[in-house]
Amino acid sequence: MDRETNDVLGAVGPRLRALRRERGITLADLATTTGVSESTLSRLESGQRRATLELLLPLARTYDVPLDDLVGAPRTGDPRIHLKPIRRFGMIFVPLSRRPGGVHAFKMIIPARPEPLEPTPQTHEGFEWLYVLNGHLRLVLGERDLTLPPGEAAEFDTSLPHWLGSADGGSVELLILFGLQGVRSHVRADPPR
Repeated sequence: MDRETNDVLGAVGPRLRALRRERGITLADLATTTGVSESTLSRLESGQRRATLELLLPLARTYDVPLDDLVGAPRTGDPRIHLKPIRRFGMIFVPLSRRPGGVHAFKMIIPARPEPLEPTPQTHEGFEWLYVLNGHLRLVLGERDLTLPPGEAAEFDTSLPHWLGSADGGSVELLILFGLQGVRSHVRADPPR
């Protein structure tokens, strides 16, 4: 189980205890109402027992609260996006998709530098499509050395030596679609008729 799941599950017990005390209900009364034994409720509140759906459903009904409130789940419909940037190779990658396999989407930020970096082309499995949002991207692709301004796109097989950097030392922002298994992006200007 990952750390985030453990943290969420670990917070359930104290939340249940606080809710019960706030409502002025004893463990004995709660056991009678829910059909869950007093010892199980006590262990659940103290964190000695993991919360299960079987235990949480009668508690949610008794307290008349959504199940999400008992486990501290994020509100559905919350328009905010909580992205966790990844810093690698002096650049920032913000994952925009979470699906395992297939194509992954990232916003990539190349920070400004007083002196542009010297290219160090790399290769790896996959296929990449990129779109320049801001700044001027220097794309070294095999023997080609290209400068892409905002609004330009490129796609390439990542088994070809490639390098991305700033063309002028300023910051660059890109959208990147990357498919590990060589999955290519298909862009259409007009829908088929």
